[in-house]
Amino acid sequence: MEMNNSLFGKRNGAIDMLRGMTMFLMVTVNEFWTVHKVPHWLCHTDTFEDGMGLSDIVFPMFLFAMGMSIPYALERRFSKGFSGESTLGHILSRTLALIVMGVFTVNAGGNFAPVLGYGKVAFWMLMITGFFLVWNKYPEGFKYKKVLRWSGVILLLFLAVTFRSGDGGYLHASWWGILGLIGWAYLFCAIAYLLCRKKIWIIPLLWAGLVVLNMLTTGLRDGSQLIEGDNIIANFADALHLSNGSSALMAMGGMLLSLCDLRVRESSEGRQILMGCSAAIALFLSGLLAHQWWITSKNIGTLPWCLYTSALSVAFYTLLRVLEKHGLTHWFAPFRPAGTATLSVYMMPYIGLALWVIFSPTVPQWLSGGIGVLKCAIYSLACIWLAELLGKINIRLKI
Repeated sequence: MEMNNSLFGKRNGAIDMLRGMTMFLMVTVNEFWTVHKVPHWLCHTDTFEDGMGLSDIVFPMFLFAMGMSIPYALERRFSKGFSGESTLGHILSRTLALIVMGVFTVNAGGNFAPVLGYGKVAFWMLMITGFFLVWNKYPEGFKYKKVLRWSGVILLLFLAVTFRSGDGGYLHASWWGILGLIGWAYLFCAIAYLLCRKKIWIIPLLWAGLVVLNMLTTGLRDGSQLIEGDNIIANFADALHLSNGSSALMAMGGMLLSLCDLRVRESSEGRQILMGCSAAIALFLSGLLAHQWWITSKNIGTLPWCLYTSALSVAFYTLLRVLEKHGLTHWFAPFRPAGTATLSVYMMPYIGLALWVIFSPTVPQWLSGGIGVLKCAIYSLACIWLAELLGKINIRLKI
């Protein structure tokens, strides 16, 4: 099967809703550290704790939504007359942006050397300023665009060169940060789609291959691996920055769902719901089967975690698709900017974090449990609305 890019001409509102709600949850759960006694089922589980909380579902669902967007984004480029070479350059530039921002943000979370001429708050604010200068979506014909972008590049280079961690280390990749992991997964899946768009049947084989990679390179319950020691499979995966394949597996699953959704687009609503529910159940049952040999762990990226969160993503998307078709989307209005200006929303908490460090507020004991979680949700909405306000004055990240 070859993709007809005209089929991707209309924006898929359900993907925007999935991405927006996931970003809302991401900002919410990232704020849990500011309150007391958050219920355990909402928090991240420990690395070797067999299970997952709500916080462990957010990142893979975002990867899933990102993967769903890939066919739409690339086919829209082809429909506008862009070449394959140009599209490859676009993929690489987006990947570079995500990796650069990921490396900066992961270093921003550590300790800073006292010898620096600026502190953590200044670094955060300069970092965010640099991001917006370089990757802002400037209005058409804005004559200072190049000047501002180069100013941002110089600012980020200055921060990269002068940064020193608490132990004297330089800016380094570490685990790449959330955005960096998204960037590597995007690179693999977007290039896979670019190469296979005329032979779509290869995409499910790639998804299955990532499942096998995860099985072979992830430790079993007893600590052993199906392939022990140094081996060419793990070496090749590391060379592609796949690790055990979990991040790419989630994104590839989203891409596969978009393609399957396209195949049943002209079917009855009942058949579409049946297909979505069947896929979610199949993924969940596969997760139960895999759970016999691997624990459920986000930090390790085990197969049960991948399959369970894939099942939830498919089920949630199926529900959102039904709501969209029936026009039942008014409830989404407060969250809409998180689905369209997602990267801007992700950066807003750094401003709040800087203010927190400056004023060092004491968290009252009553701000705990359900009230504390509600406070985090309100803060997340505030970040979304701030990003929307900035967008109205042409300040919006767009890579």
